[in-house]
Amino acid sequence: MWKLVLLALALLAVAVVAAAYWSYRQASSAAEQAFVAIGSHAQTEPDAYDPSMVADLPEVAQRYFSHAIEIGTPLHTTVQLQMQGQFLLGSPQDHQTYAMTARQILAPPSEFVWIPTLRSGLIRITGSDALVEGEGWTRFWINSLVPVVNEYASADLNRSALTRAAMEAIWAPASLLPSNGVEWSQTGVNSARVTFPTGIEPIDMTLGPNGAVTEIFSMRWSNENAQKSFRLQPFGGTVEAEARFAGFTIPSRVKMGNHYGTEDYLPFFQAEVTDAKFQ
Repeated sequence: MWKLVLLALALLAVAVVAAAYWSYRQASSAAEQAFVAIGSHAQTEPDAYDPSMVADLPEVAQRYFSHAIEIGTPLHTTVQLQMQGQFLLGSPQDHQTYAMTARQILAPPSEFVWIPTLRSGLIRITGSDALVEGEGWTRFWINSLVPVVNEYASADLNRSALTRAAMEAIWAPASLLPSNGVEWSQTGVNSARVTFPTGIEPIDMTLGPNGAVTEIFSMRWSNENAQKSFRLQPFGGTVEAEARFAGFTIPSRVKMGNHYGTEDYLPFFQAEVTDAKFQ
């Protein structure tokens, strides 16, 4: 009798593992399809950049575009990124560091798919974070079997994801042009506020004298707090290096996180962009 019980338990375990893996594979396939779909919507023959396009903007915005976009560069607003770095999970006092590699397609200010691999020892976390056609998701598994986050579209998640898409527009500078409905205001000698047509909270940037982004900040709708309650809270970080790709100069090394500027700040996203292909 006990042999039959053991056999039944073994079959049940196999079924559970198979179901978990099947769920992971379905989610991975959906992310790949969304990745391709965003790329297929990209404009194939955009206009070329001319400083006259930003002549009516505040000085700080003109400075940014003069630095970020070379004259004559085709104004592609979608970009595929390859990145590496570290991802920190936990609190500032107690967190685990994972080696990160990732690829992303980004069409600011409203769409992205981020597909990372996080590794620490024998643990491998994979999945995707996305906002596609107004619907967001965050879905990750340990070793392709154990779900650690499995969130589908909701008003809260979509709102949070829109802030991410807007903040990451610094990786697709052409998306920040006024012709795309973006509004710029100068808030200081070296600072600007950028407002997007999506209606999401504005983004604040600090620029260097040459127009390079050095800091970025927004109030983001998030439940990354002790109460696990969605609310507006500071999110941001610093730019530590930049690189030029196909006529665009973009931040290439960043540190970003929740509760920016407070004692609870943890720069959980520490990424270096190793390649950027604009389309």
